[in-house]
Amino acid sequence: MKASRREWMAGVAALALCSVPLKGFAAIVAPKVPLKAKPLPLTAVRLRPSAYATAVEVNIDYLMSLSPDRFLHNFRKYAGLEPKAPIYGGWESDTIAGHTLGHYMTALVLGWQQTGNPECRRRADYIVEELALCQSRRSDGYIGALGRKTKDGTIVDGEAIFPEVMRGEIKSGGFDLNGSWSPLYTVHKYFAGLLDVHAAWGNAKALEVVIGLGGYFEKVFAALDDKQMQELLGCEYGGLNESYAELYARTGDLRWLKVAERIFDRRVLAPLEAQEDKLANFHANTQVPKLIGLGRIHELTGKEAPGKAARFFWERVTGHHSYVIGGNADREYFFEPDTVALHLTESTCEHCNTYNMLKLTRQLYGWQPDGALFDYYERAHLNHVMSAQNPATGGFTYMTPMMSGAARGYSQPGEEAFWCCVGSGMESHAKHGDSIYWEGDDTLFVNLYIPSSVQWQAKGVAATIDTEYPFKSDVRFTLDAVKQGKFALALRIPAWSGGKAAITVNGAPVPSAPTNGYAFIERRWKRGDVVALHLPLDLRLESAPGAQDVVAVVRGPLVLAADLGPSETEWTGVEPAMVGDSPLAAFAPMVSDRPRFQTAGIIRPGNLTFVPFYSQYDRRSAVYFKRFTEAGWKTEEAAFLAEQARQKDLAARSIDFMHLGEMQPERDHALTSELSYPTSYRGRNGRDARSGGFFEFTMKVKPGPLLLQASYWGDERSRVFDILIDNVKVATQRLENDRPGKFFDVDYPLPEDLTKGKSSVKVRFVPADRSSAGPVFGVRLFTAK
Repeated sequence: MKASRREWMAGVAALALCSVPLKGFAAIVAPKVPLKAKPLPLTAVRLRPSAYATAVEVNIDYLMSLSPDRFLHNFRKYAGLEPKAPIYGGWESDTIAGHTLGHYMTALVLGWQQTGNPECRRRADYIVEELALCQSRRSDGYIGALGRKTKDGTIVDGEAIFPEVMRGEIKSGGFDLNGSWSPLYTVHKYFAGLLDVHAAWGNAKALEVVIGLGGYFEKVFAALDDKQMQELLGCEYGGLNESYAELYARTGDLRWLKVAERIFDRRVLAPLEAQEDKLANFHANTQVPKLIGLGRIHELTGKEAPGKAARFFWERVTGHHSYVIGGNADREYFFEPDTVALHLTESTCEHCNTYNMLKLTRQLYGWQPDGALFDYYERAHLNHVMSAQNPATGGFTYMTPMMSGAARGYSQPGEEAFWCCVGSGMESHAKHGDSIYWEGDDTLFVNLYIPSSVQWQAKGVAATIDTEYPFKSDVRFTLDAVKQGKFALALRIPAWSGGKAAITVNGAPVPSAPTNGYAFIERRWKRGDVVALHLPLDLRLESAPGAQDVVAVVRGPLVLAADLGPSETEWTGVEPAMVGDSPLAAFAPMVSDRPRFQTAGIIRPGNLTFVPFYSQYDRRSAVYFKRFTEAGWKTEEAAFLAEQARQKDLAARSIDFMHLGEMQPERDHALTSELSYPTSYRGRNGRDARSGGFFEFTMKVKPGPLLLQASYWGDERSRVFDILIDNVKVATQRLENDRPGKFFDVDYPLPEDLTKGKSSVKVRFVPADRSSAGPVFGVRLFTAK
């Protein structure tokens, strides 16, 4: 059953039960709900010169610089084959080895689809052949490069953890499973890459390898009862439910759907199915792929609950947990809804989160086209994804800081970082054409105004977008060829345009009032027709969710930032504030090839230049500003500046900071522990240790008098613990529930002989007998005044 134009124009319910089959294969199992929209194939879209085209070109060069054989090192080694090249460093030399190969396969597929580069396809097929060979050397369908760490620190083949799991020996710590770093997350990357190769050009061997791998883990899960399965799923597993659902779609074998539905983390997903936002203090990117998986299960079964959970999650994250650039999370974790202003730190907006949120957005859009979905997509794609690649180097960010004056940190291709965000980065920047054009029956949707050309085979249409948007207001859409002339063109009219958009066809005005976020133009088109769209790009202020007095400056879809100078120069200024009743009136445009504004009198302590945030690759920025009236500023100025100075002073004297209870900081600081667990409270993450246990980590030191500062919650029940530096006790801390309702810091002076001549020390927290240590919500080492 096809959807009529009347349904488009009426704007059907946002949670219509419909689906998007993946491109490039004919699913044996078709979705049980009618199709509403699907993206035009990436192979049909070519980018024209723009920052997006440059990003793809730079990324393809980066992909070509990488060695498939180095990524395959452990796969061959653990299968009993001689590796052809040395293993990469960084995360690929840790127990999470192999995750990057999955990303790399997908990036090669997307790169081939976006550019037609034959080497991308050749490399992807080569990797599949190698993985098939590795699988043939094992008798059980398993392939893998992931490792496990022994007590002496040696990394060995991680496959051994899965027989342990089947016996019920499950030691899961959120990101650690029996001595391996998120192994099922890594396995999901194999699944995803192989499925993408199969979808793109029908590589049958890729599907054979996936089926063998799927069978192996089907047996692992079958050995577990429900309680054990939930314990296992407490460790990050990526979108493994989506992979099994997709395997069902490819093969029609119900066994895979049963596995997909069993991979359901009740602690996170049950509240979302009940339309409850309990996301605070959950690791953000761990959760997003789970919802994409639920969405795929909904598409294939028609079951309502998984689809409702995916939609509810999207609405809560984009509306209540996201920053102005479209990213989310602080230090990788969700915080309480509508508290963005309390989380403007140097560790915001992990790229992987936004990469996956955009995948979820595409999925929801296919169920029911709605311009609001692509208002978010455009915001995040332009301001976050495009900021996450440095086009001068090809490097990627992990975090994109929202803290004023913080510099972005990019991977350096020669350093072999291979963070998760390097993997998602190489995918993101291989496919900037994948969401511009969509089709729904006889309607062509244009969702992103990116310079490009497209072939719409269903109507024999070739078209081109020419524009300098979002720097300039005008978009020109030209019909270069038309075979079947009658169809509807749906142009997204962003909500921020405020009813001021204007459209002409061949110079004649046509109505532009949007329905469901689109202006629909239905006519019999001919070659040479030109549609011109004008979008007003006025400045506006947007408040952080939950804080009307904390604002960012936006122009159309483009977030602007105050330029605070080059990254290589230390920023020592005071966090800028915005003062005045009509601040936008004090922004004066500058002559430039892109939007640039100079302020006059409204930024304290001094005037600043505002530029597109995403392009601040090697420069420091201020995005959010505390806003004051003139009268309010006079009252608040002294306290505001004093607090900023205090924080600046502490930051300047800080040598090292340990974010306890968080994956990457704990790995970076070589944390070891026994009977110790991550915890969270009031939006802050921490760690405790139970009687008989401990936790210990490494921190940097400098010569001279130093202070160790630890943060605690004031309402803890009575507990006693010791703090040791290199096994020497420096303090005994007693918590007595004597500072209710607040966090507090305790400073511990360190004897100079404990740090003299050292570059680092080990900090250990040890509970007294029948007591607990902590929870400790962060540890800082800094110089004494």
